[in-house]
Amino acid sequence: MIPAPLASFDLLYLAREDHARTGSAWLGVMALQDIPAIAKALLAAGYHLEDISGLDAAEGAVAAYHFDHFTTPGRITLLALAPHDAPVFPSIAAIYQGAEWHERETRDFFGYVFTDNPNFIPLLLPDDMADIHPLKKPEAARASLLTLFAGEGRGSEVQRKAEGFTLLDQPAPTAADDAKAAPAEAKQPEAKADDQPDGGKDA
Repeated sequence: MIPAPLASFDLLYLAREDHARTGSAWLGVMALQDIPAIAKALLAAGYHLEDISGLDAAEGAVAAYHFDHFTTPGRITLLALAPHDAPVFPSIAAIYQGAEWHERETRDFFGYVFTDNPNFIPLLLPDDMADIHPLKKPEAARASLLTLFAGEGRGSEVQRKAEGFTLLDQPAPTAADDAKAAPAEAKQPEAKADDQPDGGKDA
């Protein structure tokens, strides 16, 4: 069953996860404008915010939010995607106490902007490094969201997916993939002349 706080939102993507493999029971992708409303719904349902972090992926700047519940099992990972050249996200500092610090740390390391954060100054880096973001990656080093969050063996069961949202779709298998997956036929060793009953000589 989809967690009640998420059920009323049109998430771009929502999948049930194998917690033992991924560390989360649910993985969702939310639209930027829905971040505050979803955070409010989770807070009202008793979920606490574990952290906010960044991810410099091939498709854009990703903000990753982790929520959990003390009495109802089911850790939730929610992602939001912004362009690399405009990594701007709405702050949830007014909703979750402590979110201010996580947003500032993410700003330090990735250069993300969290609008309406009440104290948006560097948290860990000195002032003279305010424009240096050590966890931003060069373009060639950015992995895709599919590789990071929808790999084989993850055990995901997609529950919802918005029309046109394909970032976490596994590619359809090709004939070449089928050929690779097919078991190779065992080769029978060729009989040698010495192995034949008459030694391979004419009678």
